[in-house]
Amino acid sequence: MAESLPEHERILQEIESTDTACVGPTLRSVYDDQPNAHQRFMEKLDACIRNHDREIEKMCNFHHQGFVDAITELLKVRADAEKLKVQVTDTNRRLQDAGKEVIAQTEEIIRCRIQQRNITTVVEKLQLCLPVLEMYSKLKEQMNVKRYYSALKTMEQLENMYLPRVSQYRFCQIMIENLPKLREEIKEISMSDLKDFLESIRKHSDKIGETAMKQAQQQKTFNTALQKQNNVNYGRNMYAINGRVPEPKYEITSKRTLEEEDEHEEEVLTAHDLVDFSPVYRCLHIYSVLGDGETFENYYRKQRRKQARLVLQPQSSMHETVEGYRRYFSQIVGFFVVEDHILHVTQGLVTRAYTDELWNMALSKIIAVLRTHSSYCTDPDLVLELKNLIVVFADTLQGYGFPVNRLFDLLFEIRDQYNETLLKKWAGLFRDIFEADNYSPIPVANEEEYKIVISKFPFQDPELDKQSFPKKLPMSQSVPQIYIQVKEFIYASLKFSESLHRSSTEIDDMLRKSTNLLLTRTLSSCLQNLIKKPHIGLTELVQIIINTTHLEQACKYLEDFITNITNISQETVHTARLYGLSTFKDARHAAEGEIYTKLNQKIDEFIQLADYNWTMSESAGRASGYLMDLINFLRSTFQVFTHLPGKVAQTACMSACQHLSTSLMQMLLDSELKQISMGAVQQFNLDVIQCELFASSEPVPGFHGDTLQLAFIDLRQLLDLFMVWDWSTYLADYGQPTSKYLRVNPSTALTLLEKVHRGMKDTSKKNNIFAQFRKNDRDKQKLIETVVKQLRSLVNGMSQHT
Repeated sequence: MAESLPEHERILQEIESTDTACVGPTLRSVYDDQPNAHQRFMEKLDACIRNHDREIEKMCNFHHQGFVDAITELLKVRADAEKLKVQVTDTNRRLQDAGKEVIAQTEEIIRCRIQQRNITTVVEKLQLCLPVLEMYSKLKEQMNVKRYYSALKTMEQLENMYLPRVSQYRFCQIMIENLPKLREEIKEISMSDLKDFLESIRKHSDKIGETAMKQAQQQKTFNTALQKQNNVNYGRNMYAINGRVPEPKYEITSKRTLEEEDEHEEEVLTAHDLVDFSPVYRCLHIYSVLGDGETFENYYRKQRRKQARLVLQPQSSMHETVEGYRRYFSQIVGFFVVEDHILHVTQGLVTRAYTDELWNMALSKIIAVLRTHSSYCTDPDLVLELKNLIVVFADTLQGYGFPVNRLFDLLFEIRDQYNETLLKKWAGLFRDIFEADNYSPIPVANEEEYKIVISKFPFQDPELDKQSFPKKLPMSQSVPQIYIQVKEFIYASLKFSESLHRSSTEIDDMLRKSTNLLLTRTLSSCLQNLIKKPHIGLTELVQIIINTTHLEQACKYLEDFITNITNISQETVHTARLYGLSTFKDARHAAEGEIYTKLNQKIDEFIQLADYNWTMSESAGRASGYLMDLINFLRSTFQVFTHLPGKVAQTACMSACQHLSTSLMQMLLDSELKQISMGAVQQFNLDVIQCELFASSEPVPGFHGDTLQLAFIDLRQLLDLFMVWDWSTYLADYGQPTSKYLRVNPSTALTLLEKVHRGMKDTSKKNNIFAQFRKNDRDKQKLIETVVKQLRSLVNGMSQHT
């Protein structure tokens, strides 16, 4: 209990000395103490309060008398204060009444002085502001009449000279705030004008390009005509001796051409006449004044690049007509003519490096487009017109300083395409000529008709010239027509080589190469296809061989023709030669092979008509009808071969006889033929005799001795063996070089013998009523069986040896 009392006093001291906000922890300690500590603390607190009340009461009692004295003195002073207030109020009233008139006069003077000062200030300020207002009014007027460049100059004067003097006025601040807006408005208006200008040149670029290309073409025509005229004048001065030299017709034409060109040149408009370039000049000046020239240059170049891409994008159907190409080239030329004009009349907006870069980009795109679209062209006339357009296009841009060598390189690629289209066109012409030809010699009734033919084709034959009319030329109608078409092809190929800035040697080389392609590929292919056609018979094939011979001889005249065109001698080291010789030789070889094939096919057709009775008891005593027809056919056919070279006719005749012999041998050895009577063998022998007689009659001259008869030697020895029934000799001499039956193969003899044996057996069965023949038949069959065994042993020996 005694310990808790000092603790309560300490807590009370902390409460009295501590801030009210921090009393909480102190009070909490009262509740954390011993039980009933709260009650004791409250008692202690009450005691403390009572002590403080007593101290306050003592202090109030000590000061009370002084307070009462002070109040008493204050009450005495109040009465004096009231008197003083009344006196001051009265004095103030009298003073105010006396000063009212003075105040009124003074205020009037002050007001006048202020008005005078304000007027002077206003005059001074107005004199300072009037030039600003006048300049601003001038600016507005310039804006209204669209003199934007002058307006910018006025703005610059306002900002630098006038506005700084009156910057403190609100209207000046409004002007200062409006000037950037006016600049932006000018920029927007100028940019709008520029956009209209860009749209205008986009619309007029094709017209500008067309005009520029016309000018370039007229200039080129003018220069060419002038050069011709100079050459004519030079020639007249060189070769005129005395008297007046008549003016040549082409000189008159040249003069007329020059006059017409002068008239056209007066009418031709320039790019500046077609398009108003003032917007771009104005916009450039405005942006330069605004210090934003680089932004304008970048915008202009960016927009022109976009337009370039649009111009360079062709229409999908451009390759169908020449107008599509002309419009495409005109737009491109117009674009670069405008750029060239901008380059030369402005400084920095367009540079040479920029135009060169743009041209290189465009040139790559142009070449790719032309390469693609020209590949679709199948009409050589359209390709030729395209070439002429490209030449004019290149000459036009070259006149403006743009490099165009790659375009002329492209023309060499297009030249190959042109040659391909020419080759396709001439392939159709050749086919039509071959289809219309009757493949018979050309008849000429008189000298006039003869001259007409030889004027078309270089034909010379002294022997034919000696003959009287009417007569026939050896070639058919297709020969002069083919020759004329080859010359026309050379002319057509030459047209493409004009204006390519190439030497005569290069042109000569191009002509010869294209002509070689025509001969070796197109004409050769047409001849090969013609030869293979089913309706072409032996007579037509013979005429084709004759035709190719004359065309081959005419190749040297074609070379002379090219030489006369290009003035390049054939003796020049790098001059190519025409390969017509090989072309026509190959065609002849193919025709000869086709003759051999068709002749053999015809022989096969006759042999298919053969109708042997292989079981006949005896022969008819004369050759078969189909074989006589075949021989007659061969005789008439070989008579047609008289116009062919000797070796060709001889080869055809030998081939036909060999094929006939082989076919007859195969007929005898056919596996489907099971038996043959001796009567049938005799009939077959009669047919082979007719073949041998035909061979010995020399159907084609030039064979030595029995060369043609040797084609039937295998059949002859085989049939002799059976007709004579000389088996003992055959078996005894087999393998000897001097054997009578050297060409008879044991397997062939065995096959035929077995068929004959079966035929004899069948005959014996039918004739078994004649008993007296049985013994002879049995002896003959035994002999045949013995021979068959020996032949089989020979065949087996040959197979083992092999």
